[in-house]
Amino acid sequence: MAKQNTNTDRRSLQDCGGFSSAEYHSVGLSGGKDSSALLLLMLEKGMPIDNVIFADTGMDFPEMAAHIAKLDALLYRERGIHITTLRHSHGFEWMMFDAPMKQPRAIARRAAQGQPATGYGWPGIKVRWCTGQLKTHLIAKEVNRLKKEKNALHYIGIAADESQRCKDDPNHRYPLVEWGITEAQALQICYDRGFDFGGLYKIYHRASCWCCPLQRIGELRKLRQHHPELWARLWDMDNRARAQFGAGPLGQFKERWSIEKLDARFAREEMEDGA
Repeated sequence: MAKQNTNTDRRSLQDCGGFSSAEYHSVGLSGGKDSSALLLLMLEKGMPIDNVIFADTGMDFPEMAAHIAKLDALLYRERGIHITTLRHSHGFEWMMFDAPMKQPRAIARRAAQGQPATGYGWPGIKVRWCTGQLKTHLIAKEVNRLKKEKNALHYIGIAADESQRCKDDPNHRYPLVEWGITEAQALQICYDRGFDFGGLYKIYHRASCWCCPLQRIGELRKLRQHHPELWARLWDMDNRARAQFGAGPLGQFKERWSIEKLDARFAREEMEDGA
């Protein structure tokens, strides 16, 4: 039988670093090692959890989807609730190729460049529409709703060695920072409790979206080697982007590199290494 939140759970906050006695407690879950460790520790410490929020971009590794499902099963067994999953109404590829431009200036600029007035193209350092539209906006909207309607306290999984990312918000708490838990320790906490992310962190530095143009060349080399089906899909997306947007930033996966060129480079390096 699933366990329910109790008054004992709520009083236990005082034993876990002086956390607020707010009546509604929401936990942010990205699916990565830090937010996963936070959720696991909050469950173990008997801290109240009324809601766990996860934004699904649709572009996570299959192993990450399995990890989220495993966390959801644990959450239901322990507290009788499921993870709240937020999704954009259309998704990543629609945003990339089909979303209509709304601002007249953007439409005019596209026309001047001979480009269609649909699709955002590949995300970049200056325009990370993917994070904004598929994650940040959805989560912020839900968190703000919970703050307004329930005076919710929102728990965020930022590790102690990344404390500069914390924001000064009275409705936000950063337990890993307060407990002094680093990124490396957070990953080990997950491993020790049987959550191995399907081996993602043994291959990749980060377990973020597999199609991210901002990842390092070395990470893309690993993607080609360990997830050839995703590499093939990425190649198709890149071909479509170049056909739709041309050789400019919107149609360019990485500066100076298309997936086709990267594939040729990786194949050549493999041959040289095997020589």
